[in-house]
Amino acid sequence: MKTLYILIFVGFIATFIGTLSGSGGMINFPIMLLLGVPVHSAIAANKFANMFSSFSSFFVLLRKNDTKLTPYLISGVISLLGGIAGGLTASSISRENLTIIALFLLTGALFLTFLKTKRETNPNHEIKQLPVSKYPYLFGIGAYDGLFGPGQGTLQMQLFLRNGFTYIRTLSFTRFNTFLSCTGAVFTYLWAGHYLWNVAIPLTIGSICGAQAAVKLAPRLKTKQVTILMRTVTVLLILQLMIQWR
Repeated sequence: MKTLYILIFVGFIATFIGTLSGSGGMINFPIMLLLGVPVHSAIAANKFANMFSSFSSFFVLLRKNDTKLTPYLISGVISLLGGIAGGLTASSISRENLTIIALFLLTGALFLTFLKTKRETNPNHEIKQLPVSKYPYLFGIGAYDGLFGPGQGTLQMQLFLRNGFTYIRTLSFTRFNTFLSCTGAVFTYLWAGHYLWNVAIPLTIGSICGAQAAVKLAPRLKTKQVTILMRTVTVLLILQLMIQWR
């Protein structure tokens, strides 16, 4: 029973932070390992929880901003395919190699936060889609999410922010794409038989609550605050991965 409450609490905190700045997996993933959850089962539980929490937060953002679903479909399909590809190859890649890949990606994401980003666009003339040239990056992030996950949200938010999207719209795209990349990965982990439902379900309950709390806070955050939060979370994640790699 104690483990149940721990997982609910961890799911809440991790998804609250992850929704606002990405990298919520840096919290729940290592704690699940400390609780004795096998590596692939921990990743599978994380994908399952993120699938539900991402959709719940995206649905609220979509209704609040009174936008249509159509602009999200192209990036969503790319993320779905990436998640499937990542989930299928996860079992063939060692944890050590995944950690090395994550370090390179997150170091690059951290570097991008210190570059001057484009100003937020006028909401009345807001960018609706990523440039086609960025689709391979989006697919790669989705595949990484299916493979491992921690830092995926940060990488994706950087991708949209660097291409002129506002913070709230970036949040909407990131949550929708995360929902689909996790959905793709969930089916592959189900097929491989990695799920421990006594871990996945309480983590999901906490994650949904954390996502809703974050969505309510998000409109009050300023761009500078978001940048500081993203940098802090990314640095912590890089340090954590370096310690695990050693």
